[in-house]
Amino acid sequence: MRSLVSAVCVAAATALTCATVPSAAAQPAAPEPSAGHRATPDARRALLPPTGPVTSGPGITTFPLAVVASVPHPDAPPPGADDWHCRPTPRHPRPVILIHGTYENAFDNWNYLSPVLKRHGYCVFTPNLGAPPGEIFKATRHIPFSARQLARYVERVRAATGARQVDLVGHSQGGGALPRWYINWEGGADPRNPARNKVRRLIALSPGNHGTTFLGPGLLVKELGVMRATRPITGRAIEEVTQGDRFNYELDRLGDTRPGVEYTNIVTRLDEVVTPYDHQYLKAGPGAKVNNFTIQDICPADLAEHGAISYDPVAFQLILNALDPATAHRPDCELVLPLLGAPVDIPVR
Repeated sequence: MRSLVSAVCVAAATALTCATVPSAAAQPAAPEPSAGHRATPDARRALLPPTGPVTSGPGITTFPLAVVASVPHPDAPPPGADDWHCRPTPRHPRPVILIHGTYENAFDNWNYLSPVLKRHGYCVFTPNLGAPPGEIFKATRHIPFSARQLARYVERVRAATGARQVDLVGHSQGGGALPRWYINWEGGADPRNPARNKVRRLIALSPGNHGTTFLGPGLLVKELGVMRATRPITGRAIEEVTQGDRFNYELDRLGDTRPGVEYTNIVTRLDEVVTPYDHQYLKAGPGAKVNNFTIQDICPADLAEHGAISYDPVAFQLILNALDPATAHRPDCELVLPLLGAPVDIPVR
């Protein structure tokens, strides 16, 4: 199935973007941090690769087109991301790491949001996780494996930028199970000393929290062993994010949150993938802060479902508000379509 989808997409994608987007090979690799100590400015400069192309521009504003455009270069970053010479400012002191969801990649998941954040002055970074280089459909491997990849990536970002902490923004698995496993079990937070946390904020779009029923049939498919039988094709992660899998017990056995981390969950009642939608909400434990938003409570005309929410300017405003509460604005409410996103440009302030 994936081969058929790829074959259909390649022809369209070649005409759409091959001439305008640099290949993954052209991108500067994330620098490795030195072990055991904080890098000095000179040491950070020594770690950096030669300057490579960081694309700019408005990006693609519709998810299906971004998926097609990612086919020839599934490891490339979206516009505005992965500038390893970017330095956080006093106004925005933490780099923002965007984490893609299951069967997505950094390019197709964040092609709209990444340049928006860049224009607002953030250092933006976009790892590709949970799949070998060259795979279009990523975040399919064992989620703790992807979380360890994220842990290494966070250290690279901290070493390159000099930032003590980062903010994470994610979609689906990338907003729920994957970053929360990193925060809970791979060093993203230190419950005994929250001042040493590496993550300040986790902002999630339609996060895969507490497992999904996939509208109900997913539970039957799992019980019948179909997910396990098809794991070589579909990947292990899809099984782990299903409700009732032991992974979710391990993830949540000490509670939803960790002290010192601020969590924002932005969900849609029309979510057809992570269901029931209200299972995406988190409950704050000691020392943590949680804000749960249902996007239709803010904008009834917003019809975004699971895929479109990462291309939804109403959601973007909520993300910017969570990143910088001191400059928060109420989102402008306009029609947002399922799968396609906003048919007209909605201001994001």
